[in-house]
Amino acid sequence: MTQQLRISATLQFTGQRIKRFTIVAVAALLTSCTEAPPAPYVWKLPADFPKPTVPADNPMSEAKVELGRFLFYDQQLSGNGQQSCASCHQQANAFSEPKTGSVGSTGELHRRNALALVNIAYNKTLTWAHDGLTDIEHQLLIPMFGEQPVELGITGHEDKVLQALAREPYPKLFKAAFGDEQVDFQRVTQSLASFVRSLLSLQSPFDRYAYQGDDSALSQQQINGMNLFFSERLECHHCHGGFNFTQSTSHEKQPLDRRPFHNTGLYFTDRQQVEGQGYPDKDRGLAEVTLNPADDGRFRAPTLRNIALSAPYMHDGSIATLPEVLQFYIEGGRNTAAGPYQGDGRRHPQKSAFVKGIDLTPEEQTALLAFLHSLTDPTFVQNPAFADPWR
Repeated sequence: MTQQLRISATLQFTGQRIKRFTIVAVAALLTSCTEAPPAPYVWKLPADFPKPTVPADNPMSEAKVELGRFLFYDQQLSGNGQQSCASCHQQANAFSEPKTGSVGSTGELHRRNALALVNIAYNKTLTWAHDGLTDIEHQLLIPMFGEQPVELGITGHEDKVLQALAREPYPKLFKAAFGDEQVDFQRVTQSLASFVRSLLSLQSPFDRYAYQGDDSALSQQQINGMNLFFSERLECHHCHGGFNFTQSTSHEKQPLDRRPFHNTGLYFTDRQQVEGQGYPDKDRGLAEVTLNPADDGRFRAPTLRNIALSAPYMHDGSIATLPEVLQFYIEGGRNTAAGPYQGDGRRHPQKSAFVKGIDLTPEEQTALLAFLHSLTDPTFVQNPAFADPWR
């Protein structure tokens, strides 16, 4: 009614320019008032699954996710134009990479391998060992601007990167996501975080069996392996439990602030035992953040979803295959017989009580590995919505 009165009043003016201007302006106002508000983001989840928690200052939207996808695969997001996020997080490998340690855009070798980006929206903590990184927006600043080590290497090249992000098709993507074409790093990180949150993997054979009622989705061998996995005899589920197969899980129905980290007995170097620690100086895990010797060698247990696609394993990629990982837990840790890390990790005083060694027959080992393969989600690694849009 208010707009109608304004139009009627305007038409009584004799100045044609004033009438034309006012009518056009009011028509634009009417059009904007009738535009539908942005549709809420629809999480692609099985029935009754909890939604991930999302920061209030960065709500999800399809437009932001799509902009983030372009940014994720864009090598111009690096300071020298040589690397993208996808260089180390490859879809075919469940957004990890088949390297012991990642290599940054300047060729610098990193001490850790790239974690798989699987259901990161549900993670309570991020990276291998940091109890203070709890949202993706802040974690992204490390690969983008970190200098020790250099990953994307944007620091010192900020203007160059922002200029590259002004080319096509970015103007329309930024406008769709934020209402105008302005490019800045806050919007870049918000969009990247939105895309990473969208990387959900919940369509494995295990999911069809456990959550969709398809009794034929798992073989009897896989079911036997599943029963072993969740048994108190093996105790795998204590560190890799819940629907996301990791303790470090948070969602709308999970109010507990759980930030667990574990020492699995990977190292106990002879040289460093006398110094009150057992992990190599190059990576002591959570202890580097907390400065607490009790956190020596403690790392976050990653999800086991798509674990068969994300070799090599452990924080330093020092175990090459999934059968070797199983053998490591059968032995209750690792005894390094020679070399700079010589020592018996099984004797580390901070080793988790759940890593105590287990006795498995060959048939049980095969069944357990078969179950772990049932956590592979082919639709996740083939989903075109997650793929490189620049191709």
